[in-house]
Amino acid sequence: MRFLLLTISFLLFISCNTKTTKTLDIGTYRGVLHIQDNQELPFIFEVKNDSLLTIFNADEIITVDEITYKNDSVIIQTPVFEGYIIAKIKENSLKGSFIKPSLDQIVPFEAIKSNNRFSSKKEASINITGNWETVFNADHKVDTYLAKGMFTQTSNKVTGTFRTTTGDYRYLEGIVDGDSLKLSTFDGAHAFLFTAKATDSTLNGYFYSGNHWKEPFTAKLNNEYELPNEENLTFIKEGYEYFDFSFPDTRGRVVSLSDPEFNNKVVILQIMGTWCPNCLDESKFLVKYSKENPNKDLQIIALAFEEAKTREIAYERIKRFKKRIGIEYPVLLAQFGNLANKTLAQQKLPMLNHIISYPTTIFMDKKGKVRKIHTGFNGPATGEKYTDFTKEFEVFVNELLNEN
Repeated sequence: MRFLLLTISFLLFISCNTKTTKTLDIGTYRGVLHIQDNQELPFIFEVKNDSLLTIFNADEIITVDEITYKNDSVIIQTPVFEGYIIAKIKENSLKGSFIKPSLDQIVPFEAIKSNNRFSSKKEASINITGNWETVFNADHKVDTYLAKGMFTQTSNKVTGTFRTTTGDYRYLEGIVDGDSLKLSTFDGAHAFLFTAKATDSTLNGYFYSGNHWKEPFTAKLNNEYELPNEENLTFIKEGYEYFDFSFPDTRGRVVSLSDPEFNNKVVILQIMGTWCPNCLDESKFLVKYSKENPNKDLQIIALAFEEAKTREIAYERIKRFKKRIGIEYPVLLAQFGNLANKTLAQQKLPMLNHIISYPTTIFMDKKGKVRKIHTGFNGPATGEKYTDFTKEFEVFVNELLNEN
């Protein structure tokens, strides 16, 4: 209720200031989300015209074409994800909020015309190019997790990402200012900021997610470091010989893996959510693969676990997700509501030992036997790791298809 009142109050405020409809000025802007510890989480976007803009994160370019106006205000709906920016248009600037309705999150936002993501005051005193053995939340026994930082630095400019055992943090971009590292990304789901003090062999800093999450991390330079194998984390529990489920599609039709249409087919089952950036990366890959390699003996199915407050909202998000990406395979609604508790999600698929990541991808042969379970997804921001994954995926699926 508080969230709704805040949103309505803001809408009333911005709509009553003027009767003249304003539109975005063409140009490059520095957007800023104001988060805890008085930190700024910056990103760059370019307004092409009053109905089109692009967001930049290192090599990633996100096209945004859902832009609406009301008097002197604009609503910028990020593609695929539910998050949107609502702001009052001023001369060469914007001021408002970034909102994620299902999580009741509102983050203060503003933007001015500029093309500098971060401003540096000093020349970089170190170069962080390389692989970094990283630990997040080292002081918390339950919440501690491992990651691999992968960065390239040219002068004081830095790009790269953190890989974890459950996926990557996508395209990060920033600078080294003296001995201070700053990295950020924004895509409508992720709003991440990393800050750290750096030496030639260590990083000590904090990871911020929006204005609701902060955790410490430490890292040491280790170019030989590798994370645990993603295929050894999730498995079928003893006593379950086959994998099965029954969930509805967006038309309400209940689909089961035991349905005749899946008999004698190689099945790739994707456990995902439309709110999940790593799921978006994997879905784009699966769409591309299925279009380039059509095969009547291969079936892809997605099970969506949605951060939606109602079934109807969940269905609408699935439909939008499918349309934006061009998904033609079934996307079934497995669960909606609070996904923070993965135990509840795991109860929907009791044959699994646990669900620790979205996405989790299950490969089944023509006889219905689970042959591999891959936890997480390393997207294009991971570079060579993503290339290796795509090659391994194609080889393994072809092996399954060639079996009798």
